[in-house]
Amino acid sequence: MSCSPTMRPAPRSAAVAPSSRRPDPVSQLVREESERLRRFVLRHVGNGPDADDITQQAFVEMSVSYDSFRGDSKPSTWLFGIARNLIRNHLSRAPERRYAFVGEEELAGEHDCRSDPAARLELVQAIRLLDHSLAALPVDLAEVLRMICAEELSYEEAAAQLNLPIGTVRSRLSRARSQLRARARQQGGWLDA
Repeated sequence: MSCSPTMRPAPRSAAVAPSSRRPDPVSQLVREESERLRRFVLRHVGNGPDADDITQQAFVEMSVSYDSFRGDSKPSTWLFGIARNLIRNHLSRAPERRYAFVGEEELAGEHDCRSDPAARLELVQAIRLLDHSLAALPVDLAEVLRMICAEELSYEEAAAQLNLPIGTVRSRLSRARSQLRARARQQGGWLDA
């Protein structure tokens, strides 16, 4: 007989059970939304390194304040709202990041409506008509119109931020454009909305 100890398997009760921890919601959001968020930021700032920095900063701010998230919207909507605020701050600090500054020679072929009183009057009237028409839109339609037409969000991004189905976003945008055109016709003008 051998004097060496024999190896016995550990009793089943001592075996390590698979982890029953729930996945970390912040880590999950980073995995699921990082590429889409970066594309969103890049489209607004137009600079890859700046987009990377803003995307990372959005995730950091979301992570730090996740405990205060009230759950009024989807976490991805909240994350994109954080990114939108960071983009606004970024662009407001340096206008050259948003606009390409060119010399006066680039403007030589452009028509200056200020020198043509009739063109200027037409432009002022069109702007007033648009302002009045926009002010008359219901809030939900105006919000979708602003996000897609002014902020240049995709239907998917607008739907995510508003926590709505894409079909609802498309429908609201269509109704907003239709109401703008109808109101412009009533006022004797036209809008290419």
